[in-house]
Amino acid sequence: MAATYATTFSVKSTSSAGPRISPMQTKPFSSINLSPKSSFFGSQSQSSLLVSHNTKAPKSSQRSYSYMPPHASYKVAVLGAGGGIGQPLSLLIKMSPLVSALNLYDIANVKGVAADLSHCNTPSVVADFTGAAQLADCLKGVDVVVIPAGVPRKPGMTRDDLFNINAGIVKNLVEAVADNCPEAFVHIISNPVNSTVPIAAEVLKRKGVYNPKKLFGVTTLDVVRANTFVADKKNLKLIDVDVPVIGGHAGITILPLLSKTKPEVSFSEKEVQELTVRIQNAGTEVVEAKAGAGSATLSMAYAAARFVESSLRALDGDSDVYECAYVQSDLTELPFFASRVKLGRNGVEAVISKEIEGLSEYEEKALEALKEELKASIDKVLLY
Repeated sequence: MAATYATTFSVKSTSSAGPRISPMQTKPFSSINLSPKSSFFGSQSQSSLLVSHNTKAPKSSQRSYSYMPPHASYKVAVLGAGGGIGQPLSLLIKMSPLVSALNLYDIANVKGVAADLSHCNTPSVVADFTGAAQLADCLKGVDVVVIPAGVPRKPGMTRDDLFNINAGIVKNLVEAVADNCPEAFVHIISNPVNSTVPIAAEVLKRKGVYNPKKLFGVTTLDVVRANTFVADKKNLKLIDVDVPVIGGHAGITILPLLSKTKPEVSFSEKEVQELTVRIQNAGTEVVEAKAGAGSATLSMAYAAARFVESSLRALDGDSDVYECAYVQSDLTELPFFASRVKLGRNGVEAVISKEIEGLSEYEEKALEALKEELKASIDKVLLY
């Protein structure tokens, strides 16, 4: 799957790079190859990043590559760049050789973040924008908008508490997106994602620019956690592990399909129960461990950066990009649902239905159980 499942950021190991799949060699979904040589950024992006960090001429003994490096030509905006997720996320996006311009927006404290990141010797030019008066300028001509803005979850806070605060923040930001870059990919990170994505959809509809193929709820962190926990439990090479996660992005609406784990591995009933609950409650695990000092910011930044890079590779013509995301979907009776999707230049090219076929009895029951809660989160938008 062209490296969308890797977990390392090293820019010094040439062994992580490999030839990119030609657009004319599209693989069927059933034959996804998760190469242990893959990197977080993808083979082509990783090689280009290697070059940018190596000022010496390559020796004849070094490996050569037959493809052209990607051209930094995409403009990304991070709305909420001064926050706990926004800062590390902006750093990771700054590392991408596909990004030519990185616009950072927040209501305060973003100028220093931009100044700091601008010293990194990667291709993108960093610009800062502070306050509502500068939001339009931040968004003009942007290809990908990432929205981590809002308050983090604190001990004792429910997703409903978050909704009451973050819904208005997302609404205002998406209105600006609709006015200034209506063709952009929009990545929603602000929780509760189960509700903020439908809010974004309604805003875009009212503005007359809604394209369901370009609106994403970023649920990549659930996949990242599932892969990590399964690899640890089963003593597998993490880079080989792929666990699809469907449903939503909160509590029991998060459903890891352990029966679909690659490579194939068996789980006892107890292991399925324990792993599922841990993946569902992983956010609370971090909130409690930080004891009121924050939520899952670093792992969320990592997962969001992975999804951004996948989107950029799809925009750049990579025909083998798959990720799980919360999108408008007809897989179930619910209007929004998280599942694996194929990404292309125009956004979602296909929703992969095969993975919700042939589920285990435990997964079938969990799927039915999550629907009621997910529906309530979506319906809440109608009352907002």
